[in-house]
Amino acid sequence: MTEKEKVVVGGERWKAAMGNLTEMGANLDSLQKFLSKKAVFVDDETFSRASLASEQARSIKTLEQRVETLERELDAAIAAAARARTEKRQAEAAQKAAELRTQEITKELENTSKVFKLHMEELRAKQEEISKKNSEIKVLEAIIQTLSRKDSGGTGELVPHPSLNNQ
Repeated sequence: MTEKEKVVVGGERWKAAMGNLTEMGANLDSLQKFLSKKAVFVDDETFSRASLASEQARSIKTLEQRVETLERELDAAIAAAARARTEKRQAEAAQKAAELRTQEITKELENTSKVFKLHMEELRAKQEEISKKNSEIKVLEAIIQTLSRKDSGGTGELVPHPSLNNQ
């Protein structure tokens, strides 16, 4: 049975009980009126009992009204509690979804960082390789220039090597 159905069934029970109490109060009121019109009081004790019954009837009516008020407040509190439980469940589900999304994003960032580190290592290796090749090229250029000087007869003129002219 859902919360809403419980509230409806509970409300129906209270309404039936209140109906019974109202009917009893009305019966007491009509009995009191009847007694006050038709009854003949013979002694103070009988009058005191009749007055007590009248006072009790008024108290019952006041209590009925208070019970009705409390019933409405109880129904409202039950409905509010049901709404609060529903909202709590929704909030918990949203929190769980957010946590899962956060974990996914964190994993994605970690993977991106790892890939970035790998690319940086590759770039450093390529940079070192280029630096080595550049050093080798400078050595080869120096060798070529030295050989070119020897070919020109040592005149001191720098003559480019024929292989450098192709560039």
